[in-house]
Amino acid sequence: MTEHSFKSEFLRTLQERGFIHQCTDAEALDTLAAAGPITAYIGYDATASSLHAGHLVQIMMLYWLQKTGNKPIVLMGGGTTKVGDPTFKDTQRPLLTDEQIQSNMNGIKNVFNNFLTFGDGKTDAVMVNNDDWLSGFGYIEFLRNFGTHFTINRMLTFDSVKLRLEREQPMTFLEFNYMLMQAVDFRELNSKYDCVLQMGGSDQWGNIINGVELTRRINSKAAFGLTTPLLTTASGAKMGKTVGGAVWLNADALSPYDYWQYWRNAEDADVGKFLRLFTDLPMDEIARLEKLEGAEINDAKKILADAATRMVHGADAAATARDTAQKAFEQGILSADLPTIEIEASALEEGIMLAALATRIGLTASNGEARRLAQGGGLRVNDVAINDGNQLVTGADLNADGVIKLSQGKKKIVLVKPV
Repeated sequence: MTEHSFKSEFLRTLQERGFIHQCTDAEALDTLAAAGPITAYIGYDATASSLHAGHLVQIMMLYWLQKTGNKPIVLMGGGTTKVGDPTFKDTQRPLLTDEQIQSNMNGIKNVFNNFLTFGDGKTDAVMVNNDDWLSGFGYIEFLRNFGTHFTINRMLTFDSVKLRLEREQPMTFLEFNYMLMQAVDFRELNSKYDCVLQMGGSDQWGNIINGVELTRRINSKAAFGLTTPLLTTASGAKMGKTVGGAVWLNADALSPYDYWQYWRNAEDADVGKFLRLFTDLPMDEIARLEKLEGAEINDAKKILADAATRMVHGADAAATARDTAQKAFEQGILSADLPTIEIEASALEEGIMLAALATRIGLTASNGEARRLAQGGGLRVNDVAINDGNQLVTGADLNADGVIKLSQGKKKIVLVKPV
């Protein structure tokens, strides 16, 4: 997006930290935000019991929205999850039961307490569930009230539909309705909370535009949309994904230590970007840190890991994670806070090939990668480099603490414990 000289602190903050990709009528939104508190929302479908690091950009936008004196709405997609967002998906999402959706929402909700202040005040955050209104509409009522504002011709031009059809992948009529439901969300929040802005990832641009237009037509009120850039790492990997899977935000899905390690292992070229997007550190401090080179960049990565972990898990968990990593990597001291994978004792007695074990516990993505890593001296068993990925790891490798320490270079440690 073209650089603007924004008057409002909210948009100035988002711009200097790299959050803004597209915005409808940025000048008018800036004028409105500069005049007083605005209300904005982001929606989260309950497709899993935890959000992951890929959601953090949007969560941080809500954080800065409130920090700059505005009101955030967290919209839980209890209704839209029943349909499933087809955006950039080749197949329909699995349909979840009401009980599964509710369970997932319960798991998701808590993370927002670490970023937002909820309450009844003018700029306090609120959390709402779109099932409260979407499930209340009768089918004919929904079509008559909202269907007349959408044309099939226009809907077929949106990427969420067009790309699926171009790949000759079927799209159900159920999924086709998703964009209408999301548009109705904006109109509903505009009516009830005077919400003027919907934010989301760049993949949501088409859905957001629908909501902006529907709100303007039916409510005759100001409505705006704003999206963030598609975020990848410097090497092109999708944000929030690792060899072991998603980087979950809930501690019961991913330990604070593993979360801290994710940020500590960021690529050098990503440090400045990640500090701007995922921490609340002052911009002058970030400018200093991203200029560090050589071994000093590791200090910046530790500060990134501390700050990012603190925002999700709290200061105590961040300090414990850093202390655990320092003891393990710099002093060789093992801690109960290190990630521990339980393996059947009988399997260890028979012996497990190192490459297979490294893949099983998430140190590597495949046996082939593990073998290549071992040949280069990058795999260690109890701090001893093993160059042969086919070598067996057995119960004889258990140390005095009754575990086997497997490490990938100086970045990852996993303890294997027989059960």
